[in-house]
Amino acid sequence: MKRKQKRFLQMTLLFMVALIFLPNIGLWSLYKDKHLVKSSEPAEHLSAPLGLGDGQFYAWTNGLRRKDWHDYESIQKEALRSGKGEHGKPYPLTEEDHDDSAYRENGFNIFVSNNIALERSLPDIRHANCKHKMYLERLPNTSIIIPFHNEGWTSLLRTIHSIINRTPESLIAEIILVDDFSDRGK
Repeated sequence: MKRKQKRFLQMTLLFMVALIFLPNIGLWSLYKDKHLVKSSEPAEHLSAPLGLGDGQFYAWTNGLRRKDWHDYESIQKEALRSGKGEHGKPYPLTEEDHDDSAYRENGFNIFVSNNIALERSLPDIRHANCKHKMYLERLPNTSIIIPFHNEGWTSLLRTIHSIINRTPESLIAEIILVDDFSDRGK
């Protein structure tokens, strides 16, 4: 019995040490997040001030420069939008709008999809701590690949609009649409 208790205490101690000192887990990551140093360099290539509301860049004490990539102006504009389907709210259907064939063909109601704006606003469902996260100042650009098969065109277009509207332009190298052998007419 004592051997099991000793082993349990050892594992508990190891877990606690890992929780405290591993760089991206637990208490150490909270401590690291609090030690930002304001950079004296201005944000010369930004069109709107970002970065904790003051247009500044910040650097970790380890020298890696971080930046707030959030576009607060767009977030505020989207919050003011209203209409059917805006903010992810349900789209009310009348009795004549109900059609089960629309569900069978696409897996969702294509009538509703066709009547929702292509540049629809969405609720911010991230955890509260993620809304203030700082990311590296220099991020690599990326190619976005969207495979689709017999997709409803409005949902595909809405995806592309969301990517373009919610991603900084410098981070998108290209958007590639791959038709995975669709047999539906255009």
